[in-house]
Parts: sequence; structure tokens; C-alpha cells
Amino acid sequence: MLFGQLYTKFTGGFETKYEVTSLNTKKLFADALKQIVVQKSFSKVTVSELIRVCNVNRKTFYYHFTDVYDLLKWTLEQEAIDVVKNFDLIIDYEEAILFVMDYIEKNDVFLNNIYYSVGRDELKRFFYADFIEITTSVIKKIEELTEITVPKEFETFLSCFYTEAIAGTLLEWIINKEKHDKQQVINYIFLIFRTALPETIKQYSSSEQMSSRVSF
Repeated sequence: MLFGQLYTKFTGGFETKYEVTSLNTKKLFADALKQIVVQKSFSKVTVSELIRVCNVNRKTFYYHFTDVYDLLKWTLEQEAIDVVKNFDLIIDYEEAILFVMDYIEKNDVFLNNIYYSVGRDELKRFFYADFIEITTSVIKKIEELTEITVPKEFETFLSCFYTEAIAGTLLEWIINKEKHDKQQVINYIFLIFRTALPETIKQYSSSEQMSSRVSF
């Protein structure tokens, strides 16, 4: 029994230590990527250059990432998207959007280079799946709060519609920050999610109920 407890404690500690080491290695590559991209186009970044900056071998890179694009996706998720997922997006949506826009400002050169290296559509593709997951979670929470459940196809439509709007707004912010007031953009997005989206769900429910009565 004692041996089993010691074994579990040992292996658990080993796994935790390994996970921390792996995460630190990934962050090392992420920092190297950002450092290099400030100086040259992302499309010209090579694995050889990354491992030279990190002072590790090629095997270490491929153990953690499939290619440089995979590293870029992980970097964006780790530093921005995963953080946003930890917010309560009904209560703290304004703070979540502010965090993303602050991240864009702090990483201005890096993100601009990525934008012009891979293109608008390709950059949007990197985080679209994560954004639509976030938007869908907001819609589901609104359904819970309003006690209204909409059909899956309409829920999917709303998720795609609002994800496109947010992604487009943030991509515009990356390249044209000087043309837009940050707080005003945040207020607009916040207004839409706190008023327009719940009202759309309510209106859909009302129209469905009215159609049912007419059919009856």
C-alpha cells in the first residue's frame, strides 16, 4: 500500500515536472518566433533558424510542433485565445475584448508582419475555430439566461455570423489601429453582444411561437 502511494506520488510529480518543462520549451520557441518575425517576414522563417536561436536540436522542435505554422497557431492560442476562454464572457466580455486588443497593441509589429506574410484569410483561419467556440459558448449562456433554446441550425448560423464580425473587426484593428478608437470599438462589440444577440434570440423565439399559432 505504502509502495503504491509512493509510486503514485512519484509518477504524478514526474508528469507535472515534464509538463512544465514541455510548456517552457514551447514558450521558448514562441519567443524565438516573435523575435525573428520582428526582423523578417514570417514566410521566410525556418526551423533551422528557430532551433539556432533556442540552442536546441531539430528533434526537439518536431517533438512539440509539426511545422512553423503549428508553432504560430500555438503561440496565438497560448498568449491570447486560451486566456479569453477563461473569462466569463457574459459578465466579463468587455474585459475579454480589451485583453485581446491590448495584446494586439503590444504585439503590433509581430502581428502586422504575420498579417502581410500569410494574408488576411489565412490569419483568420488560424483562430477561427477558437473564435467560433467562444461565440457559441456565449450564445449557449444567453439561451440559459433567457430560458430560450433555439434550433441547432440557427445557433450555428448565429455563431458563424458573429464570429465573422468579430474576426473581421480584430483583423481590421491589426492593420488600421490609428483609424479607430479602441474604447469605441470595445463599446460597439460589447453593445452587440449584450443587447443585439439576446434580442435576436428572443425575436426568433417569438416569431416561432407566432408561426406555430398561425399553423394551428
